[in-house]
Amino acid sequence: MSIAAEPQLPAPWRITERRQDTADVFTWMVAPLGDAGIDCAPGQFNMLYAHGIGEVPVSIAGVGEGGTLLHTVRAVGSVTRALAGLATGTVIGLRGAYGSAWPLDAAAGGDLVIVAGGLGLAPLRQAIVQVLAQRERYGRVCILYGTRTPADVLYGGELAAWAAHRDVEFAITVDRASAGWGGEVGVVTRLVARAGFDPERTTALVCGPEIMMRFTAEALLKRGVPEGAVYLSLERNMKCAVGYCGHCQLGPHFVCRDGPVLAWPRLKALIDVPEL
Repeated sequence: MSIAAEPQLPAPWRITERRQDTADVFTWMVAPLGDAGIDCAPGQFNMLYAHGIGEVPVSIAGVGEGGTLLHTVRAVGSVTRALAGLATGTVIGLRGAYGSAWPLDAAAGGDLVIVAGGLGLAPLRQAIVQVLAQRERYGRVCILYGTRTPADVLYGGELAAWAAHRDVEFAITVDRASAGWGGEVGVVTRLVARAGFDPERTTALVCGPEIMMRFTAEALLKRGVPEGAVYLSLERNMKCAVGYCGHCQLGPHFVCRDGPVLAWPRLKALIDVPEL
């Protein structure tokens, strides 16, 4: 993890590319100015700062040439809506990378199941790219993705490439179909029941809405995946990102510092508690 000497001070980064993925989700490629580059691992996040408005935590969806970073953002609040209105070439503030990463090294040698729900695909994208680039390190690899409607599907071109990748089991489902959709309809947990992996030697990476993650974890455990091999990525109201302010506290954990990636045994008594 790389944190600047002053962890609360954003560094300048420039938006080099922008695309609109869905009605309320956009993706940026950002490049460091000067020596502002960072080291990061799949599953970590950055704090993105809109000048004069505020900052929000956003998962690192990918790493490109020259230290560029990919961030996929849903415009749902004042800060993310302000970010959504910024044009290519604008300089933003960025600090990070923060938090825990997906356990890709620990998963090597066994099967790997990656389950994403909705925008939860973004925190998993960098892990998927790395796994496919190092495919020989893993046994069977299953990528399972569920979203609300076909219009909400992210990374369409990449999904097609992942589905076509040899030695990868890929499945996608939507909650509600629309005209022209010929694929699966139903919740993503239904895909877990028939995915081709050996539960006893499987590591599972799960990200999406909390209710989806809870039911997915239960489906994986029902299949026989060990509790300690099921990892979830949490989203909370992070302000400082370094465990100072307490805004993201979940039981005994600070999601920014101890997470966002945590194993199921640390979460099973917490994730289903209302308003915790």
